[in-house]
Amino acid sequence: MQVSSLNEVKIYSLSAGRSLPEWLSDRKKRALQKKDVDIRRRIELIQDFEMPTVSTKIKVSRDGQYIMAVGTYKPRIRCFDTYQLSQKFERCLDSEVVTFEILSDDYSKIVFLQCGRFVEFHSQHGHYYRTRIPKFGRDFSYHYPSCDLYFVGASSEVYRLNLEQGRFLNSLQTEAAESNVCDINPVHFLFALGTAEGKVECWDPRTRTRVGLLDCALSSVTADTEIEGLPSISALKFHGALNVAVGTSTGQVLLYDLRSSNPLIVKDHRYGLPIKSIQFQPELDLILSADSRIIKMWNKDTGKIFTSMEPEHDINDVCLYPNSGMLMTANEAPKMNIYYIPVLGPAPKWCSFLDNLTEELEENPESTVYDDYKFVTRKDLENLGLAHLIGSSLLRAYMHGFFMDIRLYHKARMMANPFAYEEYRREKIRQKIEETRAQRVQLKKLPKVNKELALKLIEEESEEQQATRKRKQKNLPSLLKDDRFKVMFENPDFQVDEQSEEFRLLNPLVSKISEKRKRKLKVLEELEAQEQEEEEEAEGKASDAESSESSDDEKGWVEEVRKQRKLLRQEEKLKRKERSKEDQQTVLEPQFFEIKEGEEFRSFKDSAKKQKLMKKTLGDRLKLEEKLGTLNVSDTTVGSKQATFKLKKSEQQRKQQEAEKRHRQERKSLRRSANHLKSKPGRGRLFR
Repeated sequence: MQVSSLNEVKIYSLSAGRSLPEWLSDRKKRALQKKDVDIRRRIELIQDFEMPTVSTKIKVSRDGQYIMAVGTYKPRIRCFDTYQLSQKFERCLDSEVVTFEILSDDYSKIVFLQCGRFVEFHSQHGHYYRTRIPKFGRDFSYHYPSCDLYFVGASSEVYRLNLEQGRFLNSLQTEAAESNVCDINPVHFLFALGTAEGKVECWDPRTRTRVGLLDCALSSVTADTEIEGLPSISALKFHGALNVAVGTSTGQVLLYDLRSSNPLIVKDHRYGLPIKSIQFQPELDLILSADSRIIKMWNKDTGKIFTSMEPEHDINDVCLYPNSGMLMTANEAPKMNIYYIPVLGPAPKWCSFLDNLTEELEENPESTVYDDYKFVTRKDLENLGLAHLIGSSLLRAYMHGFFMDIRLYHKARMMANPFAYEEYRREKIRQKIEETRAQRVQLKKLPKVNKELALKLIEEESEEQQATRKRKQKNLPSLLKDDRFKVMFENPDFQVDEQSEEFRLLNPLVSKISEKRKRKLKVLEELEAQEQEEEEEAEGKASDAESSESSDDEKGWVEEVRKQRKLLRQEEKLKRKERSKEDQQTVLEPQFFEIKEGEEFRSFKDSAKKQKLMKKTLGDRLKLEEKLGTLNVSDTTVGSKQATFKLKKSEQQRKQQEAEKRHRQERKSLRRSANHLKSKPGRGRLFR
């Protein structure tokens, strides 16, 4: 039995584990159970609860005794008796089943809608009757008061088959081109169908008229959703007299109140897959919506996720066992899954032992496989001196490291670091001392960096607190406690330089104002030193260093600014003198410049000419280019300007072109001399 937990909701998978083949004898099964631990620990709640290949639909009878499932291949139905925990019967069919409905309280009356437009009726003994509908059907619902079956499918009509009279009645004409799903309200028997255009039409079976229309495609598109194409209705389920849940083909679930055209809540599965099934759990006000990948349980009032399940195989249908916490799924696999969620409700009476079993598991949680192993990286192995074990059976490679036995790890760690226990003991003692210190009267501990700034902030904070108490306002958060400014009081790179020119000009009175803070800092440092030496609580009165000083007037502020400027000028003069001395001592050395190959050195005046040329306007430069002959501007017949120009060539390119020119002339002269010799008789042999 596999246990998973999400949002502190435990989910027990009762069908996890391997299943034994039917053709094995009892003796071989017992032998396998002795050898294999997984087979011995598995729980087979219902014997052979599976299909040959795929299961498509699963339902529970109203009395809760029978579970019926359809699947392939070959197309068949299997009925399981919960009282006997085994299969009741199996019937093969001619074509695959689209959906089916149990009309009676037990398995005695069943209706199947099949792929080939067939509607097949089964009684307790087996096949009873078979008929066809005009178009391919996709879903149907049974109206109990009138004994009518309503079929929807690849048509705009809703076909009605009366089981009491045994004939088809006049069909309902809808505005939709096709319909996918339908459902009938169990309270007031309102008939609703979901169309391929993303609308839900509601009909009154008594008057056979449409009484309402919901445009779900428009309501399902919100600011957060990303859809491709028009959403169609893929699932529909009534709850009570007023609520209806609608699932779309793009993965949204909409909860409506029939009195309003706007949805109460829109829940997106975020997978873009069609919603296959919707179930209601009234005890906890939950909605269970499932697509082919995931089953989500969420609160119908808030939309908050309660828990979710992702089976190994794709989901085709979901069935919630009534008045219990059991959940069954039909999958794209032979085995049909059974889940038990104790939070949703108790176990059914035919498997009440599950409650005791899950309680024992919660009291005695089993250790996982990885509890006996330690994950180590290659660096950890090198530190422990076990790098030579890589590739051996003692290490199992996993991701970016290895799994090793926890006992081997502890032994190697003790050998590599024999004083690890002493370090651990010291750390524990230090933690205990810090805990006892926290209970004492705490002094104001200032940070190591920017102590004066921290003291200033503390004083301002105390003043603000007194002011806010009088005004009855909320206190603002302190910068010392804010994580965004934590580095300013920890990293020395953020230390305020009070001797810098900018700081002294911006804060001219900092020398006088900071005297009081410096005295306080000295007192606090002395108290901290005493606490560290004695490790006892510092007792005594507050220091008398706080002396009330009157605030400076404007004249004092101006004088202080002048003093600071004079000091700055004097410092600048001293720096200039030092620089001049350094310049006199330094000896200038000649600088050498390297010229590229193929270039000739003319003078430094060329760069000056280029700079002057770049400073001129575009018009002046064009005029200069026209004078030199490198640019020619002319008017065209259309009225526009045409400019032709020649690229300036470097000295190397010019030399290369001259060499090519000479080479061409030499080749021409050789050809002429050869032709001249050919024309004279007797001398042409040399060139044959």
